[in-house]
Amino acid sequence: MKDIRDAILAGQFADVGGLEVPESYQGVTVRAEDADMFEGLPTKEKDPRKSLRVEDVAVPELGPGEALVAVMASAINYNTVWTSIFEPVSTFSFLKRYGKLSPLTARHDLPYHVVGSDLAGVVVQTGPGVNAWKAGDQVVAHCLSVELESPDGHSDTMMDPEQRIWGFETNFGGLAELALVKSNQLMPKPAHLTWEEAASPGLVNSTAYRQLVSRNGADMKQGDVVLIWGASGGLGSYATQFALNGGATPVCVVSSEEKAQICRDMGADLVIDRNAEGYKFWKDPQTQDPREWKRLGAKIRELTGGEDPDIVFEHPGRETFGASVYVTRKGGQIVTCASTSGYMHEFDNRYLWMNLKRIVGSHFANYREAFEANRLVAKGMIHPTLSRVYPLAETGQAAYDVHRNAHQGKVGVLALAPEEGLGVTDPETRAKHIDGINRFRGV
Repeated sequence: MKDIRDAILAGQFADVGGLEVPESYQGVTVRAEDADMFEGLPTKEKDPRKSLRVEDVAVPELGPGEALVAVMASAINYNTVWTSIFEPVSTFSFLKRYGKLSPLTARHDLPYHVVGSDLAGVVVQTGPGVNAWKAGDQVVAHCLSVELESPDGHSDTMMDPEQRIWGFETNFGGLAELALVKSNQLMPKPAHLTWEEAASPGLVNSTAYRQLVSRNGADMKQGDVVLIWGASGGLGSYATQFALNGGATPVCVVSSEEKAQICRDMGADLVIDRNAEGYKFWKDPQTQDPREWKRLGAKIRELTGGEDPDIVFEHPGRETFGASVYVTRKGGQIVTCASTSGYMHEFDNRYLWMNLKRIVGSHFANYREAFEANRLVAKGMIHPTLSRVYPLAETGQAAYDVHRNAHQGKVGVLALAPEEGLGVTDPETRAKHIDGINRFRGV
């Protein structure tokens, strides 16, 4: 790995393909033997630092249509947290199911799971049938893994019955020195970003694009009022940027004045600090309080001059979903993914049914959507929201911080990159956008 890393750091990308690939590499794993280690504990008491480990793992066989990538940097997503605490189920059930599909996918069914659904790095090798990419290419990867042997996925690859999230429902993910991807996961690395900056948008940027911008999601248009929960977080910060970039009016819901200021710095004028307002949407774990929904709706109208949201960008789930359905305008839509506060949503259907509202489920993005989302980053129209970076050895702590919501934007992880700030090949574009690029840093 040292020779590969040294060639990349020296900018000798053309030489990478001629270097020997080692038999093993360092990866962040969870182990099947630990799947019951948190049994009986409340979710918040489950500690990713106890389950995530960095260890040597064997380099997988490279199959047709695949690429092996030297990972310079990666990032933490909520799916990494879920994997590390074995919720809602152990990811080894995903790997076992995938392993039964073919002799090639059997490689993924192992007693360890190399995790991570983001990367920025350099192609080291490509398998048979790969023509669009070659060793030495600087890339980022989106996390959609599909087989496309069914007709269902050919109009929208997210509809493929064998659709999976790489590094979560497959093995050999991006929190490692090497990663195995399908070649159609690869996209050009934005040249004005460092390795860690380029790695951080991947999953959340593409997810927000499909959820809010794409015809497969909310199909946002100019002038739409968009209520965004967690608007300074890993997902919401991209939704806020897409709304501003697309001529919509974001109403940003955050949980502190510090987070409110981040939204204002991004250009959002309408911000609700839910803690300062004291919203309590649940009287107790079983009973919601519609009066609090109405109070939130009144606050939104106060900020917008009397308008209700055309779109509610939902991802907290159980805690907020009843309020989201209530405040959406007549004929509007609630577009939802993730459910980080709980999957069992409850809402008053009268406000949905009698007001002709729609609930739209959204999950990651197809290749075209991911490519478009990455293109906007490369053009400097959408910026990474990286706040803090950890070394690979401290991935457990990084995941723990995300689990406790003790972070802003995205949390990055250095893999082969020895330090932050490397990998920029277009300093002129970077200089134009440096304030946006650094907006979340150190927050």
